[in-house]
Amino acid sequence: MPSPAAIATTNEPTPPRRPFSLAARAALATGLVLAAFLGVVGLTLSRINADSVLKDQQDRLENFVTAYLSGTEVTRFGKVLLPDTPPDPSFSRPGSGLYAVALVDNGPKWESTSAIGRDFSFLKKLEPGQSQFGPIDTRMGRLYYYSYGVAMDTPEKKSVHLTLMVAQTEDVLEGQNAEVRRSLVFWLSSLGVMLILLQLILLRWSLTPLRKVATEMSRVERSESERLDSQYPQELTGLTERINAFIDSEREQRARYRNTLADLAHSLKTPLAVIRSRLEAADDTTALRGDVLDQVRRMDELVAYQLARAATSGRQTFATAIAIPAHAEDLVQSLEKVYAAKNVLCEFDIDEGAVFYGERGDLLELMGNLLENAFKWAGHRVLLVVKMEPQVGRQRPGLWLSVEDDGPGIDADKVEKVLQRGVRGDERVQGHGIGLSIVQDIIRAYHGDLSVDRSPEFGGARFSVKLPPS
Repeated sequence: MPSPAAIATTNEPTPPRRPFSLAARAALATGLVLAAFLGVVGLTLSRINADSVLKDQQDRLENFVTAYLSGTEVTRFGKVLLPDTPPDPSFSRPGSGLYAVALVDNGPKWESTSAIGRDFSFLKKLEPGQSQFGPIDTRMGRLYYYSYGVAMDTPEKKSVHLTLMVAQTEDVLEGQNAEVRRSLVFWLSSLGVMLILLQLILLRWSLTPLRKVATEMSRVERSESERLDSQYPQELTGLTERINAFIDSEREQRARYRNTLADLAHSLKTPLAVIRSRLEAADDTTALRGDVLDQVRRMDELVAYQLARAATSGRQTFATAIAIPAHAEDLVQSLEKVYAAKNVLCEFDIDEGAVFYGERGDLLELMGNLLENAFKWAGHRVLLVVKMEPQVGRQRPGLWLSVEDDGPGIDADKVEKVLQRGVRGDERVQGHGIGLSIVQDIIRAYHGDLSVDRSPEFGGARFSVKLPPS
């Protein structure tokens, strides 16, 4: 017989269940807390009402006993005569649930009409002034009774002991409690529904700024808006500012890549045109070889420069803190080996705990180029200064970094040319190479400033970098 067809099986993981929304979480939590709170309130009010009804029942039964005793008389022979007219018509109605029973010394037990044929064997004689109240379970069901012992004097001043009890079935008491419980359930349930609806309305109103953030983010994704421009509550201001900073950082990065590629293409046009023209009109191979090598070397420098520009990360919203002292020591040790013949001494004035918020490569390029330029032009001394500049209201402090040397310095009339913006890769600053251009690109990417002046201590050039707090 042919084998049964194999059952196709898949090992695709089950997609994770989507988490509850903030509104659902808040509504569920509020509903549970509200249900527990209203339940406790309901039980408390029900208990208070039950105690109040029980106290009212005791007072009512006690009043009946007082009413009976106020109309009771004792004959000269010691016979106790209770009033013929009871304080409540229910005492005269058989099976009404309201009973009165009296125990008299050396006399028959007295019972109200409603109590005839009922079992009140639980009733005990009480001493004068003694009373009892409470529920008791009997064959007639649960009764609430109040009994009181009293001593009554005959006209001959003889004392007769009387114990009078008034009892009532629990129907009336439980009926009142049930009525109150039904009212509490209705009103507390209605209040709970109203509070939940009100909470949902408040949640919708409270979460409106978050929905607005999501809407504006969608507009940014569709290029309908440049950033989140609306005003938001104080609790969301930090979030929206970080989102805007992240958007700006991403746009700057893309723009940097585009500009780098455009600059590289533009910079390579001239060397390629020179090579083409020399190859087309070449007569002397030795001169041709020298010209081509010069242009190839120039193209190599341009490519290195533009790649360094493209690799600049720039200011980042979520950048980690990079310790500066250790990297500064490594750079200086390397430069001291390169310029060992000059016997340059590099001094540090770095704040304890100084950090750079950005990419490690940007920090090395920035300090490396400034220090290399100082070692190149210094006589024998170089000073690296790093200071942190905290600002109130900003999470990250600013950074001030300067490199000074005791070289010839830069004349004041040449500083503007040295710091001119927009220098292309094929434009070279005399005496400073492309390193300074890379430094300027990094500083601009971090929204900082670069200044050049005379070192007040050494008399040479001082390059100062100021990065703002964020």
